[in-house]
Amino acid sequence: MVLYYTLYMIILAGLCFVFLVFLGLDEYRKKHDRKLLQSVTSLDRGTYSERVLVLSLLKHGIPAEYIFHDLYLKMDNNQFSQIDVAIVTDIGIIIFEVKDYSGWLLGNSYNSYWTQVLAYGREKYRFYNPIRQNYNHIQNLHKHISGFENVPIYSAVVFYGNCVLRHIENLPNTVMIGKSEEIFYSLKELLKKHTPVSYMNKEKVLNFLKESVDNGANTDIQHQHIENITTMLGSYKKTYHQYS
Repeated sequence: MVLYYTLYMIILAGLCFVFLVFLGLDEYRKKHDRKLLQSVTSLDRGTYSERVLVLSLLKHGIPAEYIFHDLYLKMDNNQFSQIDVAIVTDIGIIIFEVKDYSGWLLGNSYNSYWTQVLAYGREKYRFYNPIRQNYNHIQNLHKHISGFENVPIYSAVVFYGNCVLRHIENLPNTVMIGKSEEIFYSLKELLKKHTPVSYMNKEKVLNFLKESVDNGANTDIQHQHIENITTMLGSYKKTYHQYS
C-alpha cells in the first residue's frame, strides 16, 4: 500500500513538473512574442489579425525596420487613406489588406463588391472589393511621393477567420490573395520570382512610411478618418436605397 502511494506521489509530482514547465514555456513564448511585436507596433494598435500578421512577418524574417503597421496616408483633399500593413523588400513594396470574415466569399478583381454567404446560403451580404480597396491605397502611394515612381508595389489581401474563398477569379499578376496560412507561401514565391529593384531614394520611402505610421497614432486624425468613412458609407447606403 505504501509502495502504491509512493508511486502515485512520484507520478503526480512528475505531472505537476511537466505542467509547470509547459506553463513556463508558454508564458516565455507569449512574452517573447509581445516583445517582438513591440519592435514594430504597440500591443493595442489596429486589429488583432493585423497584429498577428505583423508578428508572422517578423517570424518569417522580415526586418522590423521594414515593416509598417496602421499607416495613414495624407491625400490632396486633406483626408487620409488607411493601410493595414506595408513592408519594404528587395523586389519592391508590398501592401497588405487584412480582412476578418466567416462563410463563403465570392467575387473577382473587377466587381465593385463581393458577396459573403452565411447560413448555408440563406444569408448574403455585400462588402467592398478588397482588391480594389488595396489598389486605391497603392495609387495613393504612387501619387504622393516621388520615391515610389520606379518601385514596384504589390498587393496582398489576407483573410483571417472561418471563411472559404470561392470562385475568386481574374487576379492581376501583382496581386496575392488567400487565407492567413496560405499567404506566406505566395509571398515566398513572389520574392523568388522577381529580381531586386533599385530604389531611387530608399531612405525617403522609409521616412514617408514612418510618417504615415505616426499619422495613425494621432487621435485627431483617427477621429477625422472615422467620420469621413461614416459619411462615405452613409452616402452609399442612401444612393443604394434610391436605386434598389
